[in-house]
Amino acid sequence: MALFAPALTACTDNGAEPGTSGSGAPAVPADAKEALLASTKEITEGNFRFSMTGADLDGQGVVHKPSKSARMNMKAGEGEFSMDMDIIYLEPDSWVKLEITGAEGVPGLESLNSGKYQHLDQSKIKGTAGLGFNFKDVDPAGSEALTKAVVDVQKTGEGTYTGTIDLTRATGAGMINEDSVQLLGAEATKLPFEAKLDAEGRLSTMTIKLPAVAGGTAHELTVSYSDYGAASPATAPPASEVVEASPETYELFNK
Repeated sequence: MALFAPALTACTDNGAEPGTSGSGAPAVPADAKEALLASTKEITEGNFRFSMTGADLDGQGVVHKPSKSARMNMKAGEGEFSMDMDIIYLEPDSWVKLEITGAEGVPGLESLNSGKYQHLDQSKIKGTAGLGFNFKDVDPAGSEALTKAVVDVQKTGEGTYTGTIDLTRATGAGMINEDSVQLLGAEATKLPFEAKLDAEGRLSTMTIKLPAVAGGTAHELTVSYSDYGAASPATAPPASEVVEASPETYELFNK
């Protein structure tokens, strides 16, 4: 599901203060750009909870790299159409449960809306955009790419930063849809954002403000992170709630 989900040079005369903070955590760089870049480093450890929200999207989940497991629930829709997807990864297996409305007449809809978790054959999954997950790149939102696409940033309060971001430089981020960026045109190069870091300098939230385009309305795109290093592993669904995935499931996502 496509969402709408160092290029910044260090300043040698205004960088990180030596040593660590009073809490024992690494000191947050004094330079705003460097602080923002450093804020995504712990995400790569793959042990966190997250959420993503946008105009027609509401998603949340957990990534637990130590157990090679993850779970995501994504709700998306536009007009009368909506889709609720709950997907569980427990390497080497994965399962998806779907609830689709507003798509009456679509072939195979009954099997898609079976109310069961569909066990997925990994050999039938193409890429990671739909049903797959890459434990070498554990951030569904791609916040590292987003912070690298920041054009300018200022610290506006304790742990709070604001500035502008160029989304044309972040099309590899999971939250960003390249077609949507093209619709924004020149506006995509100078969108306002706000980021908040926790007491240890880790990214807590990042919100990008998007203008109205193509008859839509202005809205915000937000990603949040929590439970760094303390997330719970995902678990497989009960066998009584599992069926093998239908051909229509692979066809829906492998496009």
